[in-house]
Amino acid sequence: AEVFAGPPVAVGPVRDLTVDGAAVPLPARHYAPAEPGVDGPQPLLVFLAGGGFVIGDLETHDAACRILCRHAGVHVLAVEYRKAPEHPFPAAVDDATAALRWGLAHAAELGADPGRVAVGGDSAGGNLSAVACQQLKAEGGPQPAAQLLIYPSVEAGRTTGSVTDYAEGYFLTRPQMAWFTQQYLGSDFDPADPRVSPLRKADLTGLPPAIVVTAGFDPLRDEGEEYASALRAAGVPVVPRRFAELIHGFINMTSIGRVSHDALVEMAGSLRALLATLEPARSPEAVARERA
Repeated sequence: AEVFAGPPVAVGPVRDLTVDGAAVPLPARHYAPAEPGVDGPQPLLVFLAGGGFVIGDLETHDAACRILCRHAGVHVLAVEYRKAPEHPFPAAVDDATAALRWGLAHAAELGADPGRVAVGGDSAGGNLSAVACQQLKAEGGPQPAAQLLIYPSVEAGRTTGSVTDYAEGYFLTRPQMAWFTQQYLGSDFDPADPRVSPLRKADLTGLPPAIVVTAGFDPLRDEGEEYASALRAAGVPVVPRRFAELIHGFINMTSIGRVSHDALVEMAGSLRALLATLEPARSPEAVARERA
């Protein structure tokens, strides 16, 4: 990931901190935009890295978070949840939900707009983002304003057409998927549990608007697109986007492939546009200008 990341993209101040997890404080990194918001604070994206619930951390996804920060015009709070096999399911789910609660409650302290907090992640991080939204909806408390699901894993233990077609030779392989599942869930798990398979959730109404990104040559492509369709059928606004020529993991390949870089910039632009449709919290300066 470090080799493929290239030189760091310039953003505003970057600092490491900790946020509340379900059991222990979690390492996190805050990326602030280089330019302050014109009409008030900019949105916040709580980001959860992929890696099969086993690998992936603040360093592997530093480049992707910087690009999202710069091109989406958002604060990014990357959170490192507990990983399997030392911390199997549901530790990652509990941490992701706790981290999202923390982001919603502390956005203003980070200089971000508390009314426009999004959650997102890639692969396993996309799974956790989707599950955390479902968990917060069930609790009846504050929910994020949007979700960015990048080639998410949303249904465990199922063999779709894309799993069969791209089982070998496209970076993420079927044996790797089985190994990650074994580390995270063990051999005896319930694929119908929506905390494992958010696509299996019976009621998807009332969830935040979603951008659902898939890659054409990705074993996870079909389930991600099915989740986008299920959200839309439930009345959730959805922006689906398939990057037909790309493979799983492309947001970690932005320095070795212009198409990968441009795809991440495009999804950052989509997030910027989606969050711009929401009413931002206005700064005292903006209110004074209006009154004048």
